[in-house]
Amino acid sequence: MRKLLVLALVGLFAQLVDGALGMAYGLTSSTLLLLAGVAPAAASASVHLAEVGTTLAAGVAHWRFGNVDWRVVARIAVPGAVGAFAGATVLSSISTAAAAPWMAGILFTLGAYLLIRFSRPLRRNPAAGRLRGRFLGPLGLAAGFVDATGGGGWGPVATPALLVSGRMEPRKVIGSVDTAEFVVAGAASVGFLIGLGSEGFLLPTVAALLVGGLVAAPVAAWLVRIVPAQLLGAAIGGVIVLTNARTLMRATDLGAPARPAVYALLAAGWVVALALAVRALRRTRREHVTEPAGRTVTSPPTAAGPADPRPAPE
Repeated sequence: MRKLLVLALVGLFAQLVDGALGMAYGLTSSTLLLLAGVAPAAASASVHLAEVGTTLAAGVAHWRFGNVDWRVVARIAVPGAVGAFAGATVLSSISTAAAAPWMAGILFTLGAYLLIRFSRPLRRNPAAGRLRGRFLGPLGLAAGFVDATGGGGWGPVATPALLVSGRMEPRKVIGSVDTAEFVVAGAASVGFLIGLGSEGFLLPTVAALLVGGLVAAPVAAWLVRIVPAQLLGAAIGGVIVLTNARTLMRATDLGAPARPAVYALLAAGWVVALALAVRALRRTRREHVTEPAGRTVTSPPTAAGPADPRPAPE
């Protein structure tokens, strides 16, 4: 019972992060399941089955808050489903011993990517035009494949790519990616069902993650409007890097004396990334505060993007 309660809290925390950042539900949940000794394929299968419910709730909540661009959802979800089904089939056919370092490597790389991405300012460029299908299709295919084979990765691949394009508001990027993930999670679950059978799903784990995620989904859709994505992305990226480094060091037979030095180096990198994220957030906030003759100021930008200008109080 205690283990299921912990898993429910994991699902709640992971969904809060995912809904506010547009990524990391699968990364966070899969990382913790791997640390608990769950086989990689079973961990990814269970997380994706839970995501079918959490992403549906998240999608509805984001739609209610006006965070969804349905054109983007339609063009990224179908290729994402194809990639996720293929990735689930591949992971199901790999032995547990071979899959563990592979999955940890993907998670570690995505965590490092989060650290790098969110240590820099997040900018939007509406003049760049609309996103095209020839960009969204391959992006969805790659993100779906990485998501299924790595136990997570749909958000870390798709969300930063759309943010970097500068063609959508951050809150709509997050809402659209979360909504499309419902289709991706469903396709991955079908792939794991074919490859592993029903015994490949840890149903108590699925239920616990699902309950926690459902509780957090509407709160997360609201948080995306107020939480600074800059800090949240850098924080969760460091957690993912440190936790998956353990599996990678074991797989490469790195000697025990060297491991503390590696952990110290990674922790130092995490601290630097957090400091850069804070600096980038402050710089962005300064850029949105002007004091000309009319003394116009704006409220600080969050994951939802820059706020509308408001007259400063006299």
